[in-house]
Amino acid sequence: MPLSPEQLDHLRSKYSGNAADMHDPRFQKVAQTIFSEGGTRAAPYSGIPTLLSAPAFAVDPKTPDFGNLQVALMGAPMDLGASNRPGARFGPRALRAIERIGPYNHVLEVAPVHALRVGDVGDVPFRSRYSLPMCIEDLEQWYRHVAAQGVLPLTVGGDHSITYPIMKALGAKQPLGMVHIDAHCDTGGEFDQTRFHHGGPFRLAVLDGVLDPTRCIQIGIRGSSEYLWEFSKDAGMTVIHAEEVYALGVAEIVRLAREVVGDGPTYLSFDVDGLDPVYAPGTGTPEIGGLTTREALAVFHGLKGLNICGGDVVEVAPQYDPSTNTAQAGAQMLFEILSLMAFSPTLKP
Repeated sequence: MPLSPEQLDHLRSKYSGNAADMHDPRFQKVAQTIFSEGGTRAAPYSGIPTLLSAPAFAVDPKTPDFGNLQVALMGAPMDLGASNRPGARFGPRALRAIERIGPYNHVLEVAPVHALRVGDVGDVPFRSRYSLPMCIEDLEQWYRHVAAQGVLPLTVGGDHSITYPIMKALGAKQPLGMVHIDAHCDTGGEFDQTRFHHGGPFRLAVLDGVLDPTRCIQIGIRGSSEYLWEFSKDAGMTVIHAEEVYALGVAEIVRLAREVVGDGPTYLSFDVDGLDPVYAPGTGTPEIGGLTTREALAVFHGLKGLNICGGDVVEVAPQYDPSTNTAQAGAQMLFEILSLMAFSPTLKP
């Protein structure tokens, strides 16, 4: 049945203004921060690209001062720890080029870039593009500066070897818990004459006492490398294989994650190969049978209120995906982690 003339007149009078004229208080608050007084907003394809279109925040690499930021977005363009296809060094640039992520998270009900004091501080300064041990040292030193200033770091890799030195810095005073979405547990040992590689950051972090394995859950694990991950279960990590996701259901996985990590400081690490390669082919070690983007989003949406102290999105290697879908998925997951940070008790006032 069509609308009556009276109903049409009501809608016309209520919605005759510009796009910024909202009536729901939730939406009105968001619109007021995004639209100018004349009802315009910045074009998503304009300006200098930054992570999640956050304001650029210049930081002196020699004497880093993060000012009054609550969250620092940054790139770690280093993939010397990759065991298969290289290219994740281009991940930060690829994610900066993705437009139209956000501004509003309708599930978590927050526009994080506008609700937080957040800035893209650029990339971690590395002394060498050739030495992985030096890069590990540079990362730890950089994140010690971040942690000392009470800023929550949210990083785009790079391969997963970057997470070990980040955890060494963030977990120096108290061991961290972790929610980890990945195809691989990344708890392997030394091989090819090095203990630094993207298949072993979490073993190193546990052995260094900066990651509490009993407060770790790893979700989406699958593929032919299962024999390498004995450490995860022996150390007490909770491992959810991809084959179990359908049977358990996302709600049960979220319940387990919240139970495992508790209320202590928790790090969120998202390896884009946790997704099935149909959604994210642009990565170094793709494994079929992974999570859908909807499942990954639902897991993150269930973590609201956790004590999140940092996070990362790693292993986006854009050259293997001309569609840019992998970078799109990675940027969206970055947005979800930033949204969760808005509700973290660790967030400085």
